[in-house]
Amino acid sequence: MSYQKTKRPAQKSNKTSCKIKTGHAAIAKQPSATSPSSAIEPDISFKTASNFTSQNATINGVTATVEALSTLIASDNPLFKNGTVWTPHRPIRPEKSEGGIPFQINTPFEPAGDQPAAIKALVEGIERNERTQVLLGITGSGKTYTMAKIIEKTQRPALILAPNKTLAAQLYGEFKSFFPHNAVEYFVSYYDYYQPEAYVARSDTYIEKESSINEQIDRMRHAATRAVLERDDVIIIASVSCIYGIGSVETYTAMTFQMQKGDKLNHRQLLADLVTQQYRRQDINFTRGSFRVRGDTIEIFPSHLEDRAWRISLFGDEIETITEFDPLTGQKTGDLQSIKIYANSHYVTPRPTLNQAIKAIKMELAQRLDELNSVGRLLEAQRLEQRTIFDLEMLETTGSCAGIENYSRYLTGRNPGEPPPTMFEYIPNNALIFIDESHVTIPQIGGMYRGDFRRKATLAEYGFRLPSCMDNRPLRFEEWDAMRPQTIAVSATPGRWEIEQTCGVFVEQIIRPTGLIDPLTQVRPACTQVDDVMNEIRKTIKKGYRTLVTVLTKRMAEDLTEYLHEHNIRVRYMHSDIDTLERIEILRDLRLGTFDVLIGINLLREGLDIPECGFVAILDADKEGFLRSETSLIQTIGRAARNVDGHVILYADTITNSIERALQETTRRRQKQIAYNEEHHITPTSIKKNIGDVLNSVYENNYHADIPDFVTQNNKVDNNLANHIQHLEKSMREAAANLNFEEAARLRDEIKRLQKIELTIADDFLTHNDEYSTNETITQSSLFSKPDLDHMEPTMDVGLLESHQIKKKIHKKTFDKKIIK
Repeated sequence: MSYQKTKRPAQKSNKTSCKIKTGHAAIAKQPSATSPSSAIEPDISFKTASNFTSQNATINGVTATVEALSTLIASDNPLFKNGTVWTPHRPIRPEKSEGGIPFQINTPFEPAGDQPAAIKALVEGIERNERTQVLLGITGSGKTYTMAKIIEKTQRPALILAPNKTLAAQLYGEFKSFFPHNAVEYFVSYYDYYQPEAYVARSDTYIEKESSINEQIDRMRHAATRAVLERDDVIIIASVSCIYGIGSVETYTAMTFQMQKGDKLNHRQLLADLVTQQYRRQDINFTRGSFRVRGDTIEIFPSHLEDRAWRISLFGDEIETITEFDPLTGQKTGDLQSIKIYANSHYVTPRPTLNQAIKAIKMELAQRLDELNSVGRLLEAQRLEQRTIFDLEMLETTGSCAGIENYSRYLTGRNPGEPPPTMFEYIPNNALIFIDESHVTIPQIGGMYRGDFRRKATLAEYGFRLPSCMDNRPLRFEEWDAMRPQTIAVSATPGRWEIEQTCGVFVEQIIRPTGLIDPLTQVRPACTQVDDVMNEIRKTIKKGYRTLVTVLTKRMAEDLTEYLHEHNIRVRYMHSDIDTLERIEILRDLRLGTFDVLIGINLLREGLDIPECGFVAILDADKEGFLRSETSLIQTIGRAARNVDGHVILYADTITNSIERALQETTRRRQKQIAYNEEHHITPTSIKKNIGDVLNSVYENNYHADIPDFVTQNNKVDNNLANHIQHLEKSMREAAANLNFEEAARLRDEIKRLQKIELTIADDFLTHNDEYSTNETITQSSLFSKPDLDHMEPTMDVGLLESHQIKKKIHKKTFDKKIIK
């Protein structure tokens, strides 16, 4: 991460700050069709917007965008812009060259339980052109299968919104298995790490944009946009990041070109066109998004393909053959009659449009510099001029620059305040939208805009960006609401906005195809919750099931993990400090039985699919708040609903309103399910699901090397496992330093395998020893969470030994006093 201090001369008279209230200080208004909930309000108050456009507007430098926003807010119509009612942009899409095949589900299962009635009701609503419908489907009732059947019956493309990458990837795997012959694509944020550009005025600190892009997900994003433009049988699985801007449909399609066998073309012009599309010429390192030239043969690695590339053979100026081949082995895999090449970036811009944009940027720069100079803000003016001129030179020379998205208003020809082009402009008008876990996803859509606007307003005020950068933003909720096609909100606990949209009407899916009923839920005193949980965990382990425990804080999760481990229980914790990849591995290890108990805070909720879970414990259930609201309790209770022996215990000293409502709803559902089973003579059975890594093709391809075990007869560990692991770590780093990455990957995987063995040995050792000895080399990372080898120092275990032992004894005493009374 790059931090840069800037020196500013003292300015007393003209120094102002751009203060934007983005929370609940906005105009109070009653919920309406365009206001999803009390948490989704106008983005800034009218008073604040008015201040922007008065005498301080020229100082703040956000005139154009804020004038549009103030007009919008003052109109009492959230879609009122520039004197007229704003209507979503519907771009003209090119004719689809591939068409598609009919949607057909590939599964032996037939709709059961409440599924047939729910499918019929929702399909009839779609045929009646109802814009919004709600499917209230409980955990394990087959909501995903219901969505798939609706797509099959309507034969319409679909966009499925998920609240996070993990659930999106889970849905992607399920729909891939349902529709193996159709285009099921994945469109989420391609950042593994993202630090947005920002300026902290209080400390005078500039934070430069820093990011790490996942190549696999970037490829899948390109495949998704191409499939939407080329095929009719498309299902896009997306996260909320789809409301952020990408290149416009017009410019993206204008930068594509098609070639057929027998066409005449200019060799040099073809290479120039590929460079314009932001393909890189790499004659040696032939990777995705690059091309290479070998005499009259041009090889292209398209941006949307993973293991296939195209070879164009020329005879003079005529295309003689077009073949598809494996870029790794060079082996030919097929002959092609024609190909269509899409750009290597969604932000490519044709040269005429780029020239017009450069002129407009120069005009705004001159106007902004006049504003800053007129009020004596010379440092900001000099900074803005230097940064913007550099970007303009890069645009003129290469057609791109770092942070090109900040000039999206001019590159797409939008007016100030208008939303940027997003995925919703790519999907066809007859598409369906399914909002999975809508009670979480919809508030996310409403909250994305505010923080983004405040951050960029500060950048514009202090001369780091032109004011037009604020038009590179996510959609506001009202804009998304106006752009969305027919929508089905899917949740076990629908939010207020969804219910208001349908006037309280929803389709209920409570009866599970397996006959499972909601788990038996009890309330027990919180004063002895830890000891009681431990006893229940031991009973659950004897039955061969797993346990989920939810607590309120990270510290409590870690301390409880440590306490249970000291009592010979195989346990791990999972919270927001654990990265996405490690969370997936933790959940997989839980299902495989590597450990028996998983402790979490807010991650053990929506979409967590663990049929082996037989017991869920909710500690401190009477602490009213977000983590113990009615919705949170119902969602957490549902994690035990996939097992016939599942049960839930809420530990509370008082029965709060949320607990009472959650228990009433669970009881209502149980009674209905039991009556249905008795009427139809159904015996409940646990859900059975293969333990597969759904995300293997989505996330881990960039990180995991599938290499056989490293240990052979010549690599005996003997009795000193910790020293052997340290030796392997040293060898791994030496191999990486020598650029021998295959050997380093092999050693890394072997270290991970041995650390699992070390954990098992530690468990067995603790069974026979109540106190730790001074010779132990068991680290906190190896006990409770998976170590990160990329950040582990060679002597980490030795260095942490002494402090870990002291810390463990202190924690044990304080934990006993504070929690186990």
